Amino acid sequence: MGLTASLFLRQTQSLVMTPQLMQSIQLLQMTHFELNQFIAQEIEKNPLLEISPSDGETGAELGYGDTTDHIAVEADVDAGAWRDEQGIVITETFGEGLDGGTENVFPDDKPERRGDAPELMGQWKSMPAGDAGEDYDLNDFIASEVGLREHISQQIPLLLKQSQDRLIAQQLNEELDDAGYLQADLGEIAARLGITTEYAEQILARLQTLDPPGIFARSLGECLAIQLKQRDRLDPAMDTLVRHLDLLAKRDFANLRKLCGVDDEDLIDMLAEIRQLNPKPGADFATQVADVISPDIVVRPANIGGWAVELNPETLPRVLVNQTYFQQVSKNCPKNSGDYAFLSDCLQNGNWLTRSLDQRAKTIMKVATEIVRQQDAFLMHGVDHLRPLNLKTVAEAIKMHESTVSRVTSNKYMLTPRGMFELKYFFTVSIGSADEGGDSHSAEAVRHKIKMLITQEAADAVLSDDDIVTSLKQAGVDLARRTVAKYREAMNIPSSVQRRREKRAAARVATL
Repeated sequence: MGLTASLFLRQTQSLVMTPQLMQSIQLLQMTHFELNQFIAQEIEKNPLLEISPSDGETGAELGYGDTTDHIAVEADVDAGAWRDEQGIVITETFGEGLDGGTENVFPDDKPERRGDAPELMGQWKSMPAGDAGEDYDLNDFIASEVGLREHISQQIPLLLKQSQDRLIAQQLNEELDDAGYLQADLGEIAARLGITTEYAEQILARLQTLDPPGIFARSLGECLAIQLKQRDRLDPAMDTLVRHLDLLAKRDFANLRKLCGVDDEDLIDMLAEIRQLNPKPGADFATQVADVISPDIVVRPANIGGWAVELNPETLPRVLVNQTYFQQVSKNCPKNSGDYAFLSDCLQNGNWLTRSLDQRAKTIMKVATEIVRQQDAFLMHGVDHLRPLNLKTVAEAIKMHESTVSRVTSNKYMLTPRGMFELKYFFTVSIGSADEGGDSHSAEAVRHKIKMLITQEAADAVLSDDDIVTSLKQAGVDLARRTVAKYREAMNIPSSVQRRREKRAAARVATL
């Protein structure tokens, strides 16, 4: 073969990951919080982007198209409905404006006289006379909830008289977690404050007498011991029980009786007293409020039957491109100037962002609609009727790639009449049927069946894993014993031996 240089003309097709395409992929898997942060950064860089100031705009007004699908499973629907290829009836969104005005609701009410309560409230809040009562809020007069550290700080001056001791106590108070435990190393705190560890132990011992009982403990056993000591119930037997909580967790009552030197009746009384203690003494105080999850999709029963799938307007970003501002500013910029090129790039990037957000909303809507189609029985009858589902089934139904469906279902939540679920909850492993030709079962539904069987068992008839396998086979579920054990352990359900001990102990306590 001769080595010579030559020219060839060749045509190829390939997918190029442009920055815009990568941005669209990233937007698809972002949560609502991450999306708002990303949009805020884009608005800072792009003067043509702005957030819609109106709170009443819907997704359709912002360019998202129709954000609602009505999915019906019955045949008798309105004449305006049409059927898709699978025979599912879909109708477009419709609605009428309702008279929601508050005028003339109370026509007999007399106008306010000078000196009435709203005017007085306005004076209390030092508002102008014309604004009296408009911004009045009863919440302004409600005392705020006291946190754990604030509650401890109010007691420290009553307990400790020396300023140095109070300083050490405040430092220990800052190290408390939300449950009331001291997780920090006491030696490190003592070294940082320039005191001995023994002196810090003395301050800590005095702080452990404060309210609530069990505060400033360094372990669960110490927390329970502090509460028992304040009740004058920390005798040698109880102290031994508290120091062997690992055996109590394993329900090893035989070794506990031997170590504590008590009989069955005394041990039952001791366990009943342990249950009355508070393992988290600081949990009853005001803590930082957890972030509330906002659903991306809302599913509700439709008037025509079936389900109405809607995008939550609160999670739809309200981003607009100000075309008017672009036209006004670009008139004063020469075509070949850098300012005009900057504005053109901003306009192109803004339009791409709005189209990407619109495509994101449509993709989420398609995936959610198909999930509702597949899991209609779950929405109607509960978790026992959850069907096995995988990403490939949904991707083929909506003609998208599995990776796209996977990105949509990550950190997206659906609010249904059965509760709020992450979209990934509806994708479960398929478990074969015990009957030949029978329908397969969802792994989540099987776990629920196992939990219900164990919940309904009696103290004298505790089910073993083999008994659960037999009961499931009678219900049409073919499952191996090791799989039952794996599901049971994943739900933190003890073995049959441990459950039998616990139920018998509970029965004895009930008869006393």
